[in-house]
Amino acid sequence: MPNLDLVGVSKIYGNIQALRDVSLHVEDKEYVCIIGPSGCGKSTLIRCVSGIEQPSSGEILIDGQSVERIPIEDRKIGYVFQDIALFPHLTVQDNLAYGLAVKRASADEMRTVTSELLDLIGMRDRSKSYPRELSGGAQQKVAVGRAIATGAHLFLLDEPLGALDAIVRAELRYELRKLASDLGLTVIHVTHDQEEALSIADRIVIMKSGRIVEIGTPSEIYYAPKTIFAANFVGEANLLEGKVTRTNSKQCTVDITGHEVRVPTIEKKVGDRVIVSIRPEFVRLTTPTENGWRGRIKNVTFFGGLNRYVVEAECGIEIVAEVSTVEYSTGFRVSENVSVFLEKSNMLLFDYPEEGLQKEVSLE
Repeated sequence: MPNLDLVGVSKIYGNIQALRDVSLHVEDKEYVCIIGPSGCGKSTLIRCVSGIEQPSSGEILIDGQSVERIPIEDRKIGYVFQDIALFPHLTVQDNLAYGLAVKRASADEMRTVTSELLDLIGMRDRSKSYPRELSGGAQQKVAVGRAIATGAHLFLLDEPLGALDAIVRAELRYELRKLASDLGLTVIHVTHDQEEALSIADRIVIMKSGRIVEIGTPSEIYYAPKTIFAANFVGEANLLEGKVTRTNSKQCTVDITGHEVRVPTIEKKVGDRVIVSIRPEFVRLTTPTENGWRGRIKNVTFFGGLNRYVVEAECGIEIVAEVSTVEYSTGFRVSENVSVFLEKSNMLLFDYPEEGLQKEVSLE
């Protein structure tokens, strides 16, 4: 079963550097999702792994063996594209058997493998159907099954669910994950859908401008990101500029435009310029009290299970809060005065970026 290693991989197209010294280790049977802004190098990375593109420098190894001189067809890699590339003139069964036919498998082997795959992807009752007769989700199942039929154990998925409706996409991502687990596949899954990545990945790789910014489990990436970019890019975060005014053995006090917050960290010094990050779900709103930050509701957006509030605080900054509509069914209205409280245990502290906050969180 395959481990994958990328060592200092770069890719240059003319004056454009699509990948910059990318190093990544993927364990056997691991499901890794790669996310990042458009043009960050996600698809270029897996195209280099597959052999569709050749790296300008660096090395790619599968089970410790360099693939530089191994042709695409001999790398034993399954590749599934966003554009569902089924053969329109072939039935579901014949599409599944295509890879085996190219490899000159026997008729008995093709019948056995395709029969198993029809059950695996739940398409036995549509085995004689043509792609035009199937829904988008069903077509993508066939595309995945066709890749599995080749016997590959390393799979590269390039936005495989991007062209599907939201409900179908949500259902199919769990089916993909279960297939990978059941078959012991190693998967690299490129996606723009952060919810998709958070819900199915063993680890998430975040890229920006051709580089890997951060790698971690979904919970690490969401609750304890190591970079401001990751905190801001995955989900939503309030990023508040401040300066450390006091420290002790358990926490430091940060002044944010005249309002002090206490953050549980011992890594900063008095005078340090910092960014306090807190997710909207850890911002609590109440009717006005003497404690907390006084503010006014500027905007309310209803999202079914929660309300998203934009609060204009009296110190001149905006803070986003997300509040359950189950707990607070009536909620707050636009222009209503509130008090804002930040949950200390869920605040993160970052050094102020050298190039400025806007440059740090930009998608370019």
